[in-house]
Amino acid sequence: MDIINIYDNSDKLYYIGGVVRDKLLGVKSFDVDITYVGNAIEDCAKFGQVIQENPDFGTIRVNVGGKEVDFASTRAEIYEKKGHLPIVTKIGCTLKEDVLRRDFTVNALAMSVKTGEIVDYVGGQKDLKNKVLRVLHDESFVDDPTRIIRGLKFRVRFGFDLEPNTRKLQEDYLAHINYDMSYKRVKKELIETFNLNSQYAFELFVKERIYKLISPEEFDIPNVNIENLVNKYPIKSPWIIYIGLLPDLSRIDFTKEEKKIIEDFRSIGELKNDFEIYKAFDGLALESILLYAISRDMKSAFRYLDVLRNIKISITGNDLKNLGIKPSPKYQEIFDYVLKEKLKNSDMAKHDEIKLIENFLI
Repeated sequence: MDIINIYDNSDKLYYIGGVVRDKLLGVKSFDVDITYVGNAIEDCAKFGQVIQENPDFGTIRVNVGGKEVDFASTRAEIYEKKGHLPIVTKIGCTLKEDVLRRDFTVNALAMSVKTGEIVDYVGGQKDLKNKVLRVLHDESFVDDPTRIIRGLKFRVRFGFDLEPNTRKLQEDYLAHINYDMSYKRVKKELIETFNLNSQYAFELFVKERIYKLISPEEFDIPNVNIENLVNKYPIKSPWIIYIGLLPDLSRIDFTKEEKKIIEDFRSIGELKNDFEIYKAFDGLALESILLYAISRDMKSAFRYLDVLRNIKISITGNDLKNLGIKPSPKYQEIFDYVLKEKLKNSDMAKHDEIKLIENFLI
């Protein structure tokens, strides 16, 4: 909130949404949304140098005292096509109209930049005190099903629960899902929710059948604490471990790298010995190995991660050339032979590997 002092005394500037919620909860906020009651593009350029404008949504980015600040016009929206991006119907509406387009009452609180006064049209402060999430109207999930996943994220972050009618609306929607929705937005919410790496979130996701938004097939919680597993083997994007377990992922637009993670783990069959384990996992992303551990064979995956992956043969193609072996497919046969032996005796030095090759050739 330290940027409050760099604006003039406009009584049309408000903090809205997460930043107000987090201030009232006494937690650090991840974002700061500043809304101007009116047309921000027309009226907020005076705060500094204009960097960027988006007329369709009435937003403007301004360099104010050396800081880049985003200002949003108050706006009204309608969901012309349910499950997809809303259509802006009015730029510069009233503050009340603006907050009523939001997801939950606790995210529809406004605070005056000038005075610090809280403006609450929807009972958000009471719900915040009672730690409940309440939608603003009965068509909320129909308009935007990603709000169900967003609600899960807030429940995990803040220890909230769904207000009874909101829970019923969620259950009703999940029983009659309209799969014509923006899965780009779904993926964004999945990433934000499951990058929290919460087993509790995953259990709610499955028990409340929220996973049906992505995969219609039935799915049970694996008998593995994924949160502990990810803590033991840290990865950059935990979300793909949780979501990658679902049977039908055809609706999610994975990147090339993400798609490879899924395809690699699904392509691995039964592994019978250390050599097969090593050859199956060597070079794979850690995410693929963890997915295999959770869904198929934890013992083999741990064997590789804790022991085998640290074993490397020392010989190279140049060593084979020096032994008079011409480059050919036989090289791979020799490498595999040495690897099998080194997996049995990891203390083997390079000269021991050379002796193995000489014996192999004889």
